[in-house]
Amino acid sequence: MNLVEELRWRGLLQDIMPGTEELLNKETVSGYVGFDPTADSLHIGNMVPIMLLVHLQRAGHKPIALVGGATGMVGDPSGKSAERNLLDIETINYNLSCQRKQLEQFLDFKAEKNAAEIVNNYDWFKEFSFLGFIRDVGKHITVNYMMAKDSVKNRLENGMSFTEFSYQLVQGYDFYHLYKNKGVKLQMGGSDQWGNIVTGTELIRRMDSGEAFALTAPLVKKADGTKFGKSESGNVWLDPKKTSSYKFYQFWLNTSDVDAENYIKVFTLLPHDEIEAVIAEHKTDPGLHVLQKALAKDITTRVHGEAGYDEAIKTTELLFSKDLVDKLKTLSSEVILDMVDDNLKYSLPRGDFETGLPIAELLADKTEIFPSRGEVRKMIQGGGLSINMEKVADANATVDATALLQGKYLLVQKGKKNKYLVIVE
Repeated sequence: MNLVEELRWRGLLQDIMPGTEELLNKETVSGYVGFDPTADSLHIGNMVPIMLLVHLQRAGHKPIALVGGATGMVGDPSGKSAERNLLDIETINYNLSCQRKQLEQFLDFKAEKNAAEIVNNYDWFKEFSFLGFIRDVGKHITVNYMMAKDSVKNRLENGMSFTEFSYQLVQGYDFYHLYKNKGVKLQMGGSDQWGNIVTGTELIRRMDSGEAFALTAPLVKKADGTKFGKSESGNVWLDPKKTSSYKFYQFWLNTSDVDAENYIKVFTLLPHDEIEAVIAEHKTDPGLHVLQKALAKDITTRVHGEAGYDEAIKTTELLFSKDLVDKLKTLSSEVILDMVDDNLKYSLPRGDFETGLPIAELLADKTEIFPSRGEVRKMIQGGGLSINMEKVADANATVDATALLQGKYLLVQKGKKNKYLVIVE
């Protein structure tokens, strides 16, 4: 398997340093990608660098995931418009342990010849003194070289701290350390990391007269130019406690045709001929969403397992069934909570429902679902308001505790798609 050709076909190749393809075709290469430990879960925005490591291993090379225990304490300015909050070591270590488990879902850590490995740059930076670093490392890279990087130039107008300015030097030393101690010759990452990565190759050249290589993947965007990786309620996480298998599956299922055709190459391991066949089949009848279903199945299964995929399908079929009104009363709390994004949920005291609450007051005054009572009445008159999937015909109707699902929930639907959940405590 020609790794570079595979990445190029899948839309996973942006920049590549001269000589990289020849190196990969000539010998078994150890290559790494860095991951940011600022959260206790990876999200689908991290899937591109993960897939770079997956393809590296599938091509017979050794993948190394570097988790930035040290760099997480500094802060990467790449792609950032402002200084970020720095984390303490206890929080970083907890986040690293969570991310490690997720990386193990994608990479083979038990392979005989090219087993994946996880390293933490805190292990080699914790004993490095400031004076030692600027003496032994800093003297090899000029300020002019560092100032020329986009990650620095883009921040000069508003200013950046010396801490973030030094980040590229710290990341560059990671590459040098792995080159010297583990024979790593390749670093990969997103295209916004190109400047930091080549600083590493430059350090290796200047500090050791060595040669190292780099390649990056493009930053994935939606066809409309908006940022990939977020739903209405925020990041789509790999941790099922943060994003359920149902919501994860729905994210991929609801992608546009253009995006799905791109994503199925980027995020799945389906072979070329199967991908081309699915795309061709989808074009014969786009309404069946064959492409989106194949994409959602592959990635949901790899992230959440067969059981998670089955649960997502079961919940999807249930929530979109014609007799949902009857089934609503039998749904579990987990499924009901999954029906609505977190930012569209409202909590109210049980006392509000003891004597019956007028619908207009509930939806306009007690919550922010409607801006005014008049808007509630207008929606009811137009036939666009449902409570627990049943149309509301009377603008003067009230809601009491007997209407609550599981004795706790009230599902409000405004128009065809906008769902809200009132949670009664």
